[in-house]
Amino acid sequence: MNLKERLQAYLSEIARERDPYMATAGHFFVQEYIRQQFSQWGSVEIHTFDVGGKICQNLILNLPPAATKQQRNLPPILIAAHYDGVPGTVAADDNATGVAVLLELASKFAAEPVKYPLRLVAFDMEEYGLLGSAEYAALLRQQQQPLRLMLSLEMLGYQDSNPGSQSYPPPLERFYPNTGDFIALIGNLRTIPDLISMSRNIRQAGIGSQWLPVPNRGLIVPQTRLSDHAPFWDADYPAVMVTDTAFMRNPHYHKPSDTIASLDLDFLTSVFTGLEIAIRRL
Repeated sequence: MNLKERLQAYLSEIARERDPYMATAGHFFVQEYIRQQFSQWGSVEIHTFDVGGKICQNLILNLPPAATKQQRNLPPILIAAHYDGVPGTVAADDNATGVAVLLELASKFAAEPVKYPLRLVAFDMEEYGLLGSAEYAALLRQQQQPLRLMLSLEMLGYQDSNPGSQSYPPPLERFYPNTGDFIALIGNLRTIPDLISMSRNIRQAGIGSQWLPVPNRGLIVPQTRLSDHAPFWDADYPAVMVTDTAFMRNPHYHKPSDTIASLDLDFLTSVFTGLEIAIRRL
């Protein structure tokens, strides 16, 4: 299978109703699928947390860095995607696309490690207020675990090259293109050098990439906080959301029409390729 076919194969397993309360069977299926995929590359750590008596799970795979004698004890890069969905949709873009890319990155980086150790995390309960990532960011902060960078993969597969297809919180529309055919990188101020280099490297895969640095944990533009990077901003980690901008572009957001058929798999494949290049060069 080529890369696009592999991403499509992941999507066909993940894109199903998987709200943790209303679609428990689908939610459990996807949880087990991620665990089984991760377990090909190492032992899967499970971070459990409690939400009103419901036990929830973040799934974690640690990959060692490339073996070089000089680089000892580098802080890990954490790459994450949430696997829960909202009720009434198979949630293909939100966020089967992020999980598909996470699983393929695991396979690629297990085979050919990068300079930094990698920690790949599938977060639960994002749709209920970023609960899985908030619990995990708090745990890392408590352990005084440094991170080189946290990347949140949040909706990566929808593009629309028609003029006017992209909207923004004001006044950003003055500075960014009005066609929804790029991938966006949104980071806190300390990630600016990474935003610049990652955007440049993603463009090498033949797609547009725009970047936005936000001060003050994103509080002045609340739309920049709507994914699992936000608790890491709050815990003072360098963190970036990688996104197709969700409802500012995708009309199927949180609707039954968010299906694999609504995605652009060529765009998703280019996003993956660009991200792999960008992460290797961090």
